[in-house]
Amino acid sequence: MLTLVSLPILTDNYIWLLHDGSSAIAVDPGEAEPLLHYLQLHGLRLQAVLCTHHHYDHVDGIPALRHAQPDLTVYGPATPRFSTWVTHPVVEGSRLPLLGQTFQVLETPAHTLDHVVYYAAPWLFAGDVLFACGCGRLFEGTPVQLQQSLQRLAALPAETLLCCTHEYTLSNQRFALAVEPESLALQQRHARDAQRRAAGLSTLPSTLAEEGLTNPFLRCEQASVQRAVSQQAGAVLTDALAVLAALRRWKDVF
Repeated sequence: MLTLVSLPILTDNYIWLLHDGSSAIAVDPGEAEPLLHYLQLHGLRLQAVLCTHHHYDHVDGIPALRHAQPDLTVYGPATPRFSTWVTHPVVEGSRLPLLGQTFQVLETPAHTLDHVVYYAAPWLFAGDVLFACGCGRLFEGTPVQLQQSLQRLAALPAETLLCCTHEYTLSNQRFALAVEPESLALQQRHARDAQRRAAGLSTLPSTLAEEGLTNPFLRCEQASVQRAVSQQAGAVLTDALAVLAALRRWKDVF
């Protein structure tokens, strides 16, 4: 049996930790000290680090982790920006045997051009490309790339656990409710997650089934989303890509 842990760091990041009681893998360690403390406290040895993209809040802990464990394996995108941190570059289709599982690498450019995710059923370590009720800002990618990346993830099994790297859920849900205010599923999810946060608990992971019902960025073919986006944009939009692009622009200024 493997145990999944969301370790809060910085302002609203998580380091995802998956372990079998003795060995662990960590995803996007933006800080080292909280992770090292957790590993020591629970008697775990870090087998590998998985990086989704190059932003500082996902990689800044790596130098200290490698100093503490010089033989540490670090997987990340095969781009020059990762040459300082990564010991084992990955590309589309790379398969990583870890903790008795095989993690598949999917290239998902959008938030950044070098973004990848790691999938081994039921876990999807999605970095910043897909959030609970949201998606990552387009710092480098295009709406076409975002659509393609989101469609790839949405096609995974409905029971897949979405392990994204930020606790943005309530903020994203406020936007989603502006898009689909009459959605009962979204209203119920927001009430539940607000209670979780008030109790100091994480809202994650969610499931892809839940995202399909409540995440507007996965619902651009729905008439309710198209109506809201069209009203906001001041033009009738029915093409899913145009709706997604306008939705992302709306979220940027919401």
